[in-house]
Amino acid sequence: MIFQHILFLAAMILISRKAILCVDDERIILTSLRDQIARNFGDRYIYEFAESTEEAWEVIEEFCEEQINLLIIVSDWLMPGMKGDEFLIQVHQKFPRIVKVLLTGQADSEAIARTRKQANLYAYIPKPWDEANLIKIIRSGLRKTDE
Repeated sequence: MIFQHILFLAAMILISRKAILCVDDERIILTSLRDQIARNFGDRYIYEFAESTEEAWEVIEEFCEEQINLLIIVSDWLMPGMKGDEFLIQVHQKFPRIVKVLLTGQADSEAIARTRKQANLYAYIPKPWDEANLIKIIRSGLRKTDE
C-alpha cells in the first residue's frame, strides 16, 4: 500500500512537471484561455500566462531552471514589442520540440506561412475561437509531444 502511494506521488510530480504557456497582451484573453484550459485539463499540467514575449521568455527560462517540460505555447500574433510569429520562430530555434500554436485575429497569411515554415507551426486558430476547437488542437498537440 505504501509503495502504491509512493508511485502515485511520483507520477503526480512527473505530470506536474509539464507545462502549457499562453502569450497575449490582452489580459481578458489570457483569463479566457486559463479558464478553458483548466476546465478541460484540470491539474495535469502547469499553466503559465504572459502578457508579452519578454515575459514569456522569463517564464521559459524559469521552466528550464526548474526542469519543467514546456510542451506547448499558444501565442497571439499582434503584440507590442515583438510579433507572435517572430517569437515562435525564436522559440523554435532554441526549443524545436515545443508545439507552437498561433491564436490571433490579426495575422496575415504571409505571417502564418512564415511561421509554419520557420517555426514548424502546429496550428493557427483565428479569434474569436471556439473552445472545443482550441481544446482539440491543444490535446492533439500534447499527443504529438509524446511521440
